[in-house]
Amino acid sequence: MNYEIGIVGCGPTGLYTLSELIRCRHPLNITVFDRGEWAGAGTPYSREGANRLMLANIASIEIPALKQTFLDWMRTCEPRVLEGFGITQDMLSDRLFAPRLLLGCYLHDQLLDMIEFGRHLGHTIRLLERVEVIDILPDGNRFRVMTTKGPHARPFDKLILSTGHDFEDTREDAHYFPNPWTGLIGTDVPACRVGILGTSLSAIDAALAVVCQHGRFVEAGDDLEFQLEDPSLSITFMSRNGLLPEADFYCPIPYVPLQRMTEGELANCAKEPNALDSVFSLLRDELTLADPGYASRIGLADLTADSFAEAYFAERTKTDPFRWAKKNLDEVLRNKERRLTVPWRYAILRMHEPVETIVPEFSDEDRARFDRGLKRVFVDNYAAVPPESIRRLLALREAGVLKILTLSEDYELIKRDRSTTVSSPEGSAEFDVFIDATGQKPLGVEDIPFASLRRALEEDGQETPMLTDSFALLSPAPYAGNLYFGAIPYLMHSRPFVQGIVASQELGEIIGRDIIEHLEEEAQREPLCA
Repeated sequence: MNYEIGIVGCGPTGLYTLSELIRCRHPLNITVFDRGEWAGAGTPYSREGANRLMLANIASIEIPALKQTFLDWMRTCEPRVLEGFGITQDMLSDRLFAPRLLLGCYLHDQLLDMIEFGRHLGHTIRLLERVEVIDILPDGNRFRVMTTKGPHARPFDKLILSTGHDFEDTREDAHYFPNPWTGLIGTDVPACRVGILGTSLSAIDAALAVVCQHGRFVEAGDDLEFQLEDPSLSITFMSRNGLLPEADFYCPIPYVPLQRMTEGELANCAKEPNALDSVFSLLRDELTLADPGYASRIGLADLTADSFAEAYFAERTKTDPFRWAKKNLDEVLRNKERRLTVPWRYAILRMHEPVETIVPEFSDEDRARFDRGLKRVFVDNYAAVPPESIRRLLALREAGVLKILTLSEDYELIKRDRSTTVSSPEGSAEFDVFIDATGQKPLGVEDIPFASLRRALEEDGQETPMLTDSFALLSPAPYAGNLYFGAIPYLMHSRPFVQGIVASQELGEIIGRDIIEHLEEEAQREPLCA
C-alpha cells in the first residue's frame, strides 16, 4: 500500500519535513502544496518578502544541511551570481550572513534536488506551486483538501500543515502597512515621514525596503555611508524600550554543553510549585559559573526572576541607543577577529532552548512573570542581528535619516486617510507612511483559515490546537493523530522561541519520524525505514 501524505505549505518547515519523509524505504505518495511560485523558500526568503539588501539572521554554519550545506552550495555558484548579491568568493565562510534572497535560492534549489532524489528512491512526489489549500475535510479515516483550483483528487492518510508565518493583508492603501510582508516589497514609498513600530529585525527589514528607493550604501574605507538622494526622507523606529538589537556575537558552534542547567535539573524544576523561580536559580548558577565577573557586576546573587531583566538592560537603557550600537559593534567585530566569546552572552544563548521545554509546565502566574522578564532577555540575546545590519543603521543615523522614539505604555495609534499619528502623554508624532514591524503574533484555533478544521476544533472546545509531542492533533477524530501542526504561529503559545530555520528543521524531523513510525505500525511490517 502506498500511503498518501500531504504537505500544506513548503517553506523551510515543509522542506525539512520532506527531507525526513524520503528517508523511508517504503514507497510514499507525497503531494506538496505551495501557494507561491518559489516553493522551498518561504515568505522571509522569497522575492515577495525580501530584497537584495536584507540579510538572513543566521550564519551559514547554523543552517541545517539538506542535499548540500549552504556554504558548499554557494561555492558552486558562478561568481557573477554571488556578485549580484554583493558577495565575492573570498567572502565565503561558515560565518557569513548571506542575503535572504540568496538563501531562498538555496532552499528552492535544494527542494528540486530533493524531489528528484526522492523519486529515485521510489517515492512519488508531486509539487503543486501556485496552488493554495482553502479547506481540509474529513473523508472517513482520511482527508480531502479543497484548493483554489478545486478539490484535490486523492484523499490523504497524513497531512502536515507547514504554512509558516501568517500575516493578513489588511492594507487599504500605501500609507499604512500592518506588517512588512504583505505589499511593502515592491511598493513605491515616497521620500516622506516614515514611522516603523518596532526596532528589531523586522523593523530593520522595513527600513531597508524604504531606503533602497532613495539612496544607497557606499563603503568609505572602514566606514559605511548612506548617500541620500532626497532629504525629505525620515524614518523613526518606535518601541517601549527604545533599544536597538545587538550585533550577533562570535561563539563555538555546535554549542558547548551547559553545566548546571541540564535536562534532569530542568525536569526537577518542572515538579516544583514555583517552577520559574527554580529555573532562575539554575540560570543564576550557570551564569555565575560561566562569567563570575559579569555576575558580580550586575549583582546577580541578589536578583530574582522578576528583577533580572531590569539589571540585564540597565546599562543600555542609560545610553544613547546609537552610541551603544557603535560600542557593541566594535566589540563584536574585534571578538570575531580574535575568535573570542563573551561567556555570559554565550551562556544565555545556550539556555533559552532548554528553558523553552518546560514553559508549558509553568502556572499561569509564572508564565506571565516569565513573559515580562526572562523571555525578554532570551529574545534579546538570540535575536541579535548581523553586524552589517548594525553598520547600516549607524550609516542611516549619520545621514540624518534614522531616529528612535521611546513610547510610553499607554501610547495610541490614530489612523487617518493619509497619515498615522502616534500619541502619548509625552507628545505625538505624525507619519505619512506607517509600518507595523512588531512581528508574528501567536495564533489560535479561531485564526485557522480552513473552515471545516476550524469548526471541528471549536466544537471540540479547543482555543489553541492540542497536540502530541510530535505535533499531531490529539482530537477530534478523524484529525487526531493524522493531522500535524508544523505551522509555527500556532506553536508559539507553548514554545515562545520557536522560529527560524533551525526550528523548522527540528519540527520537520520530529513530524517526519513520527509519520514513518505510524505507517510502519499500520502496515504491520518489519522496520523499513532508516
